[in-house]
Amino acid sequence: MIKLGEINTLEILRETEHGAYLIDDEDNQVLLPNRYVPETFKIWEKLEVFVYLDNEQRPVATTDMPYIKRGEFALLRCNQITDYGAFLDWGLVKELFCPFSEQAFKMKQGGWYLVHCYLDEKTDRLVASSKTNRFLDNNELTVSEFDEVDLIVSHPSDIGMNVIVNKKHMGLIYKDSIFRDLSIGDKLKGIVKKIRPGNKLDIALGQVGYRNIEPNADRIMKELQDNSGYINLTDKSSPEAIKEAVQMSKKNFKKAVGTLYKKRLIEIKTDGIYLV
Repeated sequence: MIKLGEINTLEILRETEHGAYLIDDEDNQVLLPNRYVPETFKIWEKLEVFVYLDNEQRPVATTDMPYIKRGEFALLRCNQITDYGAFLDWGLVKELFCPFSEQAFKMKQGGWYLVHCYLDEKTDRLVASSKTNRFLDNNELTVSEFDEVDLIVSHPSDIGMNVIVNKKHMGLIYKDSIFRDLSIGDKLKGIVKKIRPGNKLDIALGQVGYRNIEPNADRIMKELQDNSGYINLTDKSSPEAIKEAVQMSKKNFKKAVGTLYKKRLIEIKTDGIYLV
């Protein structure tokens, strides 16, 4: 079955004056216009193509790859505003339409917006929506605490930055856990730091290697921030002093300090640790 808005692997069936017709294993056909047909090819050769609707609402294939596919999120530029909505640049000749009803805030020409691409069942065409939260669901989580996850920065809040988790769930990175500049649309790695009541996801930046380190690193950062950027601890401090100050073992303390040092967030001196 040829799927709109997705990458399809199809075979070249025949060549015509308008281009080459491609076919799937269910005998469905779609036109690949001349501009995308390879200079040399063989009948039954396989091609990877993106399929969408042309200006006359007919399925058409292209070897160009869009910035966003069906079911994905991406930051796109608004090229123009019409009486019907906005048209976004998604890397293809025909722009991606975002109706006014799917705009979280009124879009402006030249602006950049985080959107979700989906197939509108009423019109059977691909459209964009900047109301991204309605495509996310935390009722049935597919992640657990300390899982490594893919993140897309969504929008800021009073207490931190909202993120899209694995293209499925909503998550939050608290302000005191953000140690770098984040912009809407940024794609990065993180871990599920905690699952709170209501399946709310607390997210920390980092990768799976931070499974036991990242929460401890966060704790040390908070301690530094609460004490004017200094704590009287070093790798020579006793386990008892470390436990009393930051509630962790000396082993975990040294790992966490090493993490922060590599990220150039702290400076280690003979009399203690300083926040950079």
